[in-house]
Amino acid sequence: MPSRSDDPVAAAIVAGVARLRDAVREVAASNPVVLIDGRSGACKTTIARVLVREWPLQTAPQLVALDSIYPGWDGLAEGVETARERILRPHARGLLGTWQRFDWEAGEYAESHAVDPALGLIVEGCGALTTATARLADVRVWVDSPEPSRRHRALGRDGDAFRPHWDRWAAQERAHIARHDPVALADVVIPIP
Repeated sequence: MPSRSDDPVAAAIVAGVARLRDAVREVAASNPVVLIDGRSGACKTTIARVLVREWPLQTAPQLVALDSIYPGWDGLAEGVETARERILRPHARGLLGTWQRFDWEAGEYAESHAVDPALGLIVEGCGALTTATARLADVRVWVDSPEPSRRHRALGRDGDAFRPHWDRWAAQERAHIARHDPVALADVVIPIP
């Protein structure tokens, strides 16, 4: 995250994370679940990482990025369903969850990871907030940012790896938004310039 105090993106992230810390405290649980959704390049990952560092509870949360679960460039909906079934549902039931990281270079699943139901959990990524996942979360977040800013950040971050897939991924985001209306499901909306 940029450290300049006059950076409007950094200021928006700081303000958004402060709201999320308050929302987590209000849950009054030792293992709250936070879902952070938004379109590519909206700053979801940065917000999630800052929230982990500034987690307001005694025990640090677990962070799962959907980028590690999507099964390739056409896998937004499948990745979210995997997260719901393998991570969010077990966590809600007090059971250990497990998921496998998708190796984008090899095009296959790799090592497994466990999710402890006794700890807080942050799941961030495009599509994270659906009608089904919203019921399994304590704090539901939509990160909103204009397309030119998002595209600039995403392509600056991922460059040529993402450039040929931008439109393909954006179509999946639009389908997710049309189907689930994540803004309406969100408790907290964080605008990022």
